[in-house]
Amino acid sequence: MPVPLLDVNAQNSPLESELQAAFTQVLKHGRFIMGPEMETFEKEIAAMTGAKHALAVSSGTDALLLALMALDIKPGDEVLCPAFTFFATAGAVSRLGAVPVFTDICPVCFNLDVNDAKAKITPKTKAIIPVHLFGQCADMDPILALAKEHNLRVIEDAAQSIGSQYKGRQSGTMGDFGTYSFFPSKNLGGFGDGGMLVTNDDGLAEFARVLRNHGAKPKYYHQYVGGNFRMDTLQCALLSVKVKRYAQYTSERQRNATHYTAELLKLPGVVQADPAHCKCTATQDAWLAANNAKIVLPVSYAHNDHIWNQFTLRVIGEGKRDSLLAHLQAHKIGCEVYYPVTLDQQQCFADLPATSRAGCEISHRLAGEVLSIPIYGELTEAQRLEVVAAIASWL
Repeated sequence: MPVPLLDVNAQNSPLESELQAAFTQVLKHGRFIMGPEMETFEKEIAAMTGAKHALAVSSGTDALLLALMALDIKPGDEVLCPAFTFFATAGAVSRLGAVPVFTDICPVCFNLDVNDAKAKITPKTKAIIPVHLFGQCADMDPILALAKEHNLRVIEDAAQSIGSQYKGRQSGTMGDFGTYSFFPSKNLGGFGDGGMLVTNDDGLAEFARVLRNHGAKPKYYHQYVGGNFRMDTLQCALLSVKVKRYAQYTSERQRNATHYTAELLKLPGVVQADPAHCKCTATQDAWLAANNAKIVLPVSYAHNDHIWNQFTLRVIGEGKRDSLLAHLQAHKIGCEVYYPVTLDQQQCFADLPATSRAGCEISHRLAGEVLSIPIYGELTEAQRLEVVAAIASWL
């Protein structure tokens, strides 16, 4: 049977009557911009994450941009961010005239390598953006320690990880700011673009609120140049329907990840990433070779609560990932490469200083190995087994 990479209707259709009621409520009161549902949704996200302040914004990308603006990142400032992530992380930095400096990543968890970040700090470095990729938090304790040592601001790009935890702390709540995305493919997926900016700092929250609405306070009086970063009232109302079920959505994805892991590990040449080799590529390569590894499964670290925005395989060997990709597509199994081109290799950043793009070899390698398979919560057991069978027939 065909298995899609994502089926948004499988999650949204059972909520149709509640979603229609939310739409009707907004339609009747007519406050389509910054209506009462926006404040309600902000409070719900603040309560869920434990953040003191939550600001609904137009997208996860704009949440990053707003955070950088509120932290006064200026042209020429350098901001550390991983080379292996979605474009918005570095794009927001570049839009302000600042310079993204790309760090390599851990080959096990796919997140920022703090040792590489430390080596790339200069007097111009003002901030660091750890990305909690695929639903698992980066190693925040050493990142926060590094930031404190060098007086850097920290923006957590938690677009893919709302509700995940690091040593009992919620993603997005450990730095100066955290940013979330409600793009339809996210675990808490909306009905268009939408995002959230969270912080525990009263002053930063107030400044960001002003910047969110064209820098006006009061209306029509502009001390700052801000932007139009508001989330539509309707998106907030619809997302409020879904946020009440978010714990269930997370549990379902975690169940699917556990099932995949158990079934795929029965296949020859399939191993699970070993956290003991985090940040040590040479040791990991020797271990993979000794185990005749063809496919490496992702792992959730014991100190993390992984929410599985993606279930990302590493397919070992030159050209093997593309071979498996074509095989799965031929069997009508949804799959996607996140991400085929690292940020330091993007054409739009070709003019950056060479030092901003140096030393990202692990990122380059993983861009040729990674392949994500369906993990959305509504996958049936039969669908999951169909995915496993398709992979087994390739091995």
